[in-house]
Amino acid sequence: MGFREKLLNEQQLIEWLKNQRKTGKRIVATNGCFDILHLGHITYLEAAKAQGDLLVVGINSDQSVRAIKGKGRPINSELDRAYVVAALESVDAVCIFYENDALRFLSIVRPDIYVKGGDYNIDTINQPERRYVEQYGGKVMVIAGVPGKSTTTVLRQLKNGY
Repeated sequence: MGFREKLLNEQQLIEWLKNQRKTGKRIVATNGCFDILHLGHITYLEAAKAQGDLLVVGINSDQSVRAIKGKGRPINSELDRAYVVAALESVDAVCIFYENDALRFLSIVRPDIYVKGGDYNIDTINQPERRYVEQYGGKVMVIAGVPGKSTTTVLRQLKNGY
């Protein structure tokens, strides 16, 4: 499957997941902005995929990135970000979501395992998202980031002339 076919709208994702679940596959989900892809993202997504059979990534829309990260973000458009993430070997499906949190995305995916990374810990991730996954028996995990590898760091280096 080419990377373009991995980008699914909500209805396509629902159908794809229904077919995957029939085979007994364990679904892992994560979400984020993935604005400027770097080693931290790649490492994190690979580790997330290792937790199950299939990795579904929710990409924040441009509007939700602006609401979360502020003016000047995202650097790359939602479609560009979604296709770049979809091109990764560890990623099985990508869906752009438009809300500022991932609750609706999670209600569609209903992952067996919900993974967050970077600077989060189990107490600092979005608690309604955590409670939603745990209430139906899903597992919530935090995967440590790669020290010094973040979009914020990349942008700071670019601004300061590296």
